[in-house]
Amino acid sequence: MDSENRILGIIKAERMIQGAKEDATKDIQRMFGAGGDERVFSTIFFSLKKRLPWLHINLAAAFLAAAVVALFEGIIAKLTILAVFLPVVAGQGGNAGAQSLAVVMRGIVMRKIPKDKILQLVLKEGKIRAINGIVIGSVTALVAWLWYGNPCLGLVIGLGMLVNLIFAGLAGASIPLIMKKIGIDPAQSSSIILTTVTNVLGFLAFLVFAVMFQNVLIA
Repeated sequence: MDSENRILGIIKAERMIQGAKEDATKDIQRMFGAGGDERVFSTIFFSLKKRLPWLHINLAAAFLAAAVVALFEGIIAKLTILAVFLPVVAGQGGNAGAQSLAVVMRGIVMRKIPKDKILQLVLKEGKIRAINGIVIGSVTALVAWLWYGNPCLGLVIGLGMLVNLIFAGLAGASIPLIMKKIGIDPAQSSSIILTTVTNVLGFLAFLVFAVMFQNVLIA
């Protein structure tokens, strides 16, 4: 309709729904490092061109996490059971962060996050992950205690899980908001950045606690 209420054209509902679906699928692909304009039957060259740069970024992130672990080779060599729990810490942190990321991304897309509520949202996700961290950390601590027979190992993995989940929630909520603030599409590989943060901070927290309690762990 124009200013005089004259019909200028007709847009079918099917076309509007299709457009919304395409926008949603583009965001999903960008979150995981695939091109937003890539299709199921895009050429191999086109797909590689869109995916390889982000895979290189992901590889660099993986080496960063590996470098953190390498800093603690000494304690891991003395207590090899720590290596068994590293994937547990990384996996739980990644999943917790992805939950926060998904909620915030939906809020951004639906325009449900006013500027004066951003800090409140980030802190809310941090509080949720703190509660999750206490619960999941306690369960993990109990499993580690029963498995290895040392309650201090349970304490170390429990504390590491708590810290990791708190940071995972804060990162999952803040990463897309920061990307939007600096003018970058928040859907653009947010999950890759999140994985880097949760892996690095999760490994660091867990292994720092292991060093702090090494006397009772190794005794």
